Amino acid sequence: MIQISDALKTPLDYARLPREELAERIRRRKTELNAVILGHNYQRVEIQEVSDYLGDSLGLSQEAARTDADVIVFCGVHFMAETAKILSPGKTVLMPDLRAGCPMADFVTGDALRRLKAQYPGAVVVAYVNSTAEVKAESDISCTSANVVQVIDTIPADRTILLVPDRNLARYAAERSGRPYVIAGREEGEVKPGSIVAWDGYCYVHDDLVLDELAAARKKHPRALVVIHPESRAELLAQADVVASTAKMVDIAEQNDEVIFGTERGIVDRLKARFPEKTLVPLSGAAICGNMKVNTLAKLAWCLDHQQHELVLDEDVRTRAELSLRRMLDLNHGWAAPTAEEAALEEAGLRKTGCGCA
Repeated sequence: MIQISDALKTPLDYARLPREELAERIRRRKTELNAVILGHNYQRVEIQEVSDYLGDSLGLSQEAARTDADVIVFCGVHFMAETAKILSPGKTVLMPDLRAGCPMADFVTGDALRRLKAQYPGAVVVAYVNSTAEVKAESDISCTSANVVQVIDTIPADRTILLVPDRNLARYAAERSGRPYVIAGREEGEVKPGSIVAWDGYCYVHDDLVLDELAAARKKHPRALVVIHPESRAELLAQADVVASTAKMVDIAEQNDEVIFGTERGIVDRLKARFPEKTLVPLSGAAICGNMKVNTLAKLAWCLDHQQHELVLDEDVRTRAELSLRRMLDLNHGWAAPTAEEAALEEAGLRKTGCGCA
């Protein structure tokens, strides 16, 4: 029987404990706090093993909102914990490490987006869920990598769209929806109505995947289905058998015996453990998100014992960001211009533009 001592002072103290004791501490403390642990697909395997739910960022936040948990511990990156707080304002949201950020989300700030909106009055702003709460609050509707085309198709063909922050996802959506595509800041001449104007951001993990790596993987596994995440470059997506979100990749692994996955290898490690008899390989062994891996079992145990670090959002930002998410979640009605009440709420949240450094 594992003996559990009192709470320790630092995550480093927890790191000295055996893995089994850490897992037992986490299970006990989770019960005491009525907490739920969310593990993103890209987390370390030991984090995934103690998580109550595994999946992508939005799906996890929705799962947590449906539970009666008082505390949500999000093992992911910062914008994901923000999304959980947006959808569950009455719950305490904790992160094992506040330094777990997302470089792609950080490409665009609320101030910078407001300046782009001023350049394109009347444009519809679509925020990828991989964005900050402040950016979602400045947007008309959110999207995921799975539904971005569906969201775009609900917007009138003559309405210009600002899609932030991923240029690769924006290009993919433009090609699938038949809209012109430009990158903000690189426009040459007048932008055609109905164009997708992409923010010049990207996910370094997916953007770094290259054709040479795909060729090597295909040579080694010639019969494998090639599945690539839409955050990857266009030339790589053109070589894919399937372009899919991480949630869809799980379904594909269930249905196929040999697959090459062009995404962060954390989900591949998880799927290989689940289906050891199958050939499931990462397109690149170097496709690792260091930001996701900042979270560890020791930090998770410390986080629960000390109820740190709590994610707090300004209520005005949270409320306006929720409007963007709710519009996406209600896709049966598609995009619509804001109601008078929604417009007033959004107008109240505007502030003078600045350098974007705040």
